[in-house]
Amino acid sequence: MKIAFRVDASSQIGTGHFMRCLTLADGLKQRGARIRFVSRNLPAHLCDMLAAKDMEYISPASDAISSPVNNGLAHAHWLGTSQTQDAQATIQALSDQSWDWLIVDHYALDSRWESMLRQTAKKILVIDDIADRLHDCDILLDQNSYTDMDSRYLGKVASDCQLLLGPSYALLRDEFRQLHKQIKPRSEAVKRILVFFGGVDADNYTGHAIKALSKIGIPDLSVDVVIGAQHPCCEQIEAACAQHGFFCHVQTTRMAELMAAADLAIGAGGAATWERCCLGLPTLAICTADNQQRQVADAALKGLLYSPAIKGDLNQIFQRHIHALIDNSYLRQLISRNNLQAVDGRGIMRVITSMGSGDIEMRIAGPNDSEKLFQWRNHSSIRAVSRNAGLIDWQDHQRWFASVLADPEKMLLIGHRAESPVGVVRFDLQNDEAEVSIYLVPDAALFGQGRSLLQSAEQWLLTNYPKIHRIRAHVLGVNVRSQRLFVGAGYQIESSIYTKRLH
Repeated sequence: MKIAFRVDASSQIGTGHFMRCLTLADGLKQRGARIRFVSRNLPAHLCDMLAAKDMEYISPASDAISSPVNNGLAHAHWLGTSQTQDAQATIQALSDQSWDWLIVDHYALDSRWESMLRQTAKKILVIDDIADRLHDCDILLDQNSYTDMDSRYLGKVASDCQLLLGPSYALLRDEFRQLHKQIKPRSEAVKRILVFFGGVDADNYTGHAIKALSKIGIPDLSVDVVIGAQHPCCEQIEAACAQHGFFCHVQTTRMAELMAAADLAIGAGGAATWERCCLGLPTLAICTADNQQRQVADAALKGLLYSPAIKGDLNQIFQRHIHALIDNSYLRQLISRNNLQAVDGRGIMRVITSMGSGDIEMRIAGPNDSEKLFQWRNHSSIRAVSRNAGLIDWQDHQRWFASVLADPEKMLLIGHRAESPVGVVRFDLQNDEAEVSIYLVPDAALFGQGRSLLQSAEQWLLTNYPKIHRIRAHVLGVNVRSQRLFVGAGYQIESSIYTKRLH
């Protein structure tokens, strides 16, 4: 697939939008997608991140840029120009080829801009948080948890737009998913605190937190302070951390590790909320921007974080409420349990599955496919990982094949890329569940294509059988490759079967 991203980052916008797009781009690239970012005046260290990941970057043309137009959007000034001019510049930046998807993460862009970009991309996915404008998109993703989630986008998107709503779709790096499996609810005394207020933190909430923690009076307390390379008070924070014996991390790549090690966090809303939730980290959350107010308030109502009202001296507020959380182990444990239940770190997989693989087309098998499936199924590599490892007789195969085609509860699919078959997927349907079996065409150069085939089949099932809410897979213990495939695609291991041969 060829996928373009339109997202900006600055001291005003922050880096959260860019970082979650980069996380999604990383997951797509690992599955073979070609990625291009279109971003205006992207800071140098973020450009370096794209270069390190071998992702293309184009800054849209800035010739004759007009002043921002008051187009009724609360964040119109973020764009630095009109939506029309930005759309024309983005079209130009993507004009060298066709694109399967355009992913847009920008509060200053709405349906007017998106409609103009329809000529450039086959499909559009919009990432939004604030639901304050109309969208023209095929998928809308809002990874936050709001009390009115079900009705939040009514009238703002077309009726056939697929909505991906809630923190189960949170765009988190894979290390969060891996660590999630190891984390238990926090119940011990607070010995390590993590401070992080986003990549920019223009109002220096970090400095206030450091000052409050320096006076907290808890012996042997370890404090990790994380700031971005663009923090306006970087040198002062590094000096303050050195003075108080705190650990300062600038533009760290160890965020998941630091969160997992902490007993309590102090930070802002935004995307970091779901990172902390995934690792069950109780948090004293401070709303640092207007667009975070609703997110933080609703997350607090659901017991996902602790968020006091900010009235009076900020340093005193920090001290008072840090003590309140440290002294209340039951509250911290409750928040931690709620967090772990709300976010499992598999959001990237769910989003990519919803997008489909793009280049693998699934079709229902027909009578003319019988001989090909007979040859593939009898291949030694397929028999070795099948429940029945013996050679299948042609007559038995024909009877089985005819019965499957005639059974409305069995869906036998063949995946194709262009004219070439990629693999076979069968779904056995029962009520709202389906059992899946899958194999790639043997002897073809298809190593690593299993996940794309599985995701395409899942998307086919989602489209054609929306009543199915759960998929099961039975994998033999010796089939390590399939075990990795299903775990990597977001499947959870529920049980193991052990056997022992006596004769």
